[in-house]
Amino acid sequence: MSNVLPQHPGGTAPSARDGSVAVVVIAYNDARLVGEAVRSALSQGPVVSEVIAVNDRSSDGTAQVLDELAAVHPRLRVIHRSENSGGCGTPRNDGIAAASAPYVLFLDSDDVLPEGAAEALLRAALRHNAPVTVGACVRRELPQGQDTPWVPGLYQAPAVIERPADKPELVRDTLCVNKLYERSFLDKHSIRFPDGRFIYEDFVFTAQVLAAAPRIAVIPDLVYVWHVRRSAAQVSISLDRADIGNWRARVDAHHKAVEILRHAGADALVHACRVKFLEYDLRMYLRELGTDPEYQQAWWTLTREYLAGFLPSEVAAADASARWIVNVLRATDPPPADIARLVAFAAEPPRLLPPYARDADGTAVWSEELPTAVLDGLDELAPDRLPVTVDAELVTGVDGRIRVRVHDLYGRLAAAAPRTARLEFRTRGSDEPHVGSSTPLTPAGPDSWTADLPVGLTALARAGRRRGRPGLQIWQVQLRVECAGGETLLASLRCSGNRLSRRAVPSRRYGVLLVQSYVTNSGSLGMRLAPGMHGTVSLVRNRLGRARMARAAGSAG
Repeated sequence: MSNVLPQHPGGTAPSARDGSVAVVVIAYNDARLVGEAVRSALSQGPVVSEVIAVNDRSSDGTAQVLDELAAVHPRLRVIHRSENSGGCGTPRNDGIAAASAPYVLFLDSDDVLPEGAAEALLRAALRHNAPVTVGACVRRELPQGQDTPWVPGLYQAPAVIERPADKPELVRDTLCVNKLYERSFLDKHSIRFPDGRFIYEDFVFTAQVLAAAPRIAVIPDLVYVWHVRRSAAQVSISLDRADIGNWRARVDAHHKAVEILRHAGADALVHACRVKFLEYDLRMYLRELGTDPEYQQAWWTLTREYLAGFLPSEVAAADASARWIVNVLRATDPPPADIARLVAFAAEPPRLLPPYARDADGTAVWSEELPTAVLDGLDELAPDRLPVTVDAELVTGVDGRIRVRVHDLYGRLAAAAPRTARLEFRTRGSDEPHVGSSTPLTPAGPDSWTADLPVGLTALARAGRRRGRPGLQIWQVQLRVECAGGETLLASLRCSGNRLSRRAVPSRRYGVLLVQSYVTNSGSLGMRLAPGMHGTVSLVRNRLGRARMARAAGSAG
């Protein structure tokens, strides 16, 4: 990868040319949201010559919304498919075929393009003569409005990647929507999406793009806002994980992507793609495994079959938590009795719950029942990589306290000599935590340490307001443990004991603070905080909104 950005072959960097980009918007039964998506494309300015909206034979009012918009916006063209394709690939292919502009950008009907996205991407594409240009994307959870960067760290600075093999971690960004493509490049290499009901079509499309080895220009600008509505009556195809079919589709798509890269001789990308599956896809779906025994067995069998084809070098290159999950999966069928413990271990950051077992030779293993599931590399892990378990009990009080118990892990934490701990609160989309005061840890027997940590509710509310959250604030709570040698580790909190139902706390600054703890799907502690009247109204609206969506989802089911 080049860190010095080369100029366009013509010499000086050209300005973005008007009318150079076609935005392809795909829509199915999204009458309520598609208008916002289309308007965000039209508002990109003259750089976008055409917005092509493909209606995949919707049965609601989507067609009417698009036709009414097209009647007043000459740049908008609407394609009405006569048959529903069942997926996202076919309508996107229709849009590519209909486009006349030299560059194409994709947009889903429930997402939006930030202002200036198309121009920023095009300017970089022209400057560096790059067939593919990529920018930053955020996942915005709605209705909360919390942003989480997509593949954080991958697009932090401008760069030109001469070949994808120079930066194999590109395989971790499987999205097609945060990228601008030169249409002639797609045509030259016959790059298209899989047709029909193919759920993870962007996996295959992205693999084709990388296999063609284009120069890729990178910009740090935000170019795409991906809306995630988990409680919607009709969730997106990729979020519909009600049965094993979704996981099977993801495994199949990943396999096809690997084979495309392998056929192109892109061995470094194949390796990176397989490691990414272990570290990301496998852990994500394990976190969402649920409690249905039939689903668990089907997931276990399918996953074991797929992992059987992974090379030892691919498993060895994955991080410790992914390797240990693979070791457990390979050690038993059916799933083990402590499957819930494995699900908790897939959390981020991972935590390995006690009890801790060793085999006859003293090697750390998953459990006494699975002595062949070795926790390889545990002794070499740095303290900040240890999957330590911390139990937390919320204690009542005017400004709040959290009582924690930090568990040892095969003697590794004791060897690092933990001394103090402090709470760290994070809102999604913010890398900078609000940090509590440091408190000494007290030994509680040979295998754990305890501490009572102040929350500081008023200071936390003030920090949330400085981050642009005047109403409802949603905080992730973690514990930073500091050891005698200066090492630190960050752990999520497992909620135990008193879970502190919603309560009102008097505040000199805000009058009242509404505080509510909650437990995430992985069992981690989180906190909702609503300062003052504005926050109270925001909290009530949030609850009502979630209740309405839950009722709608129940009716749809």
